[in-house]
Amino acid sequence: MCALPVRPERRRVWRPGREVDLEATWGPLRRGAGDPTWRRRGHWLFRGISTSTGCATLAVSVRTSPGEVLAQAWGEPEVVDRLLDRLPAMLGEGDDPSGFRVRHPALRRVHLARPGWRVPRTGLVMESLIPAIVEQKVTGAEAFAGQRRLVRRFGAPAPGPGAAMGLYVPPTPAQVARIASWEWLRMGISPQRSDTVMRVVRMADRLEELALLDAERASRRLRAVPGVGLWTVAETAQRALGHADAVSFGDYHVAKNIGYALTGEPRDDAGLAELLAPYAPHRYRVQRLVELGRFSPERRGPRMSVPSHLPTR
Repeated sequence: MCALPVRPERRRVWRPGREVDLEATWGPLRRGAGDPTWRRRGHWLFRGISTSTGCATLAVSVRTSPGEVLAQAWGEPEVVDRLLDRLPAMLGEGDDPSGFRVRHPALRRVHLARPGWRVPRTGLVMESLIPAIVEQKVTGAEAFAGQRRLVRRFGAPAPGPGAAMGLYVPPTPAQVARIASWEWLRMGISPQRSDTVMRVVRMADRLEELALLDAERASRRLRAVPGVGLWTVAETAQRALGHADAVSFGDYHVAKNIGYALTGEPRDDAGLAELLAPYAPHRYRVQRLVELGRFSPERRGPRMSVPSHLPTR
C-alpha cells in the first residue's frame, strides 16, 4: 500500500517564460473520463502518481498572469522532490517545436489556438507503459475500464488531500507482479496482455532507466521487449520520453482520423506513413493536433460491445 505522507506538502513555483497549456500537454496522460488517478478541483489539476520508490499526489495550477506554474505535492519525500524537480520537463520544457511547419489550414488553426501545448516528458516509463499494454488491441471503452479496475483494485488512495477527493495512485510494479492470473480475467484484461504486463514489471527497474536515454534509443530498446510492439512503444514514448516523432501506427482510429483531417478521406497505416513523411521528425505533433481538433470521420453502424474475458461454459 502507499504510505501516508511523512511530512507536509512541498511547493514549487516555475516561471517558464512562455504560455503553458496544461490540459493539452497532460491530456494524453489521462486514461478516460473515469481515470481514478486524475481529478480537477477549481484551477488545480491533481494527479496520483506511483513510482518504484513510492507514491505522491501532485497538484498543478497555471496562472497566465504573471506567467507562473504552481505545484504542490504530498507523499514520500524522495518521490515528491523528484517530481517537483522534474516538473518543467513533464510540461514540455525540453520539447523543441521550432522546426515544425503546419501545412494544413485546419491543423494550423488548432496549432495557433494552442500555443502552450508541448510534448511532455514525464520520465515515468512504467506509468505509461502498463496502461498502454492494457489498451492493446481492444476498444477504448474496454481499455479504460481495464486500467480503471487495475488502479481501484490494486492501487491505493493518494496521499494528502488526494484520498478525500477519491484520487488513487496506480499499483507499483512490485504490487502488479503479485496479481494472480484469475484477477486479470476479472478485470477484463486478456491473458496475452496480462502476460506482457507481468513481463515488463519484472524488469521495471531496467525499463525506468530508459528515461535517461534519448527518446529514439529508448524506443528501440522498448521494442526489444517481447509483447511490446510499435504501437505500445509509441504510446509510451509520447508521454514518458517526450518523443515528438512517435506515431501510434496500428491504432484503429489514428490513421483514419489523420487521413480524414488532412485529405478528407480515412487512410490505413501505409497511407498514414506516406502522408506524415514530410512532417518528420515531428509526426506525433500532427497526431496530437488532430486529437485536439477532434477531427474524425462520421461513424456508422452500432457501437461495439465490450467483451468479457472470463471463461464461459
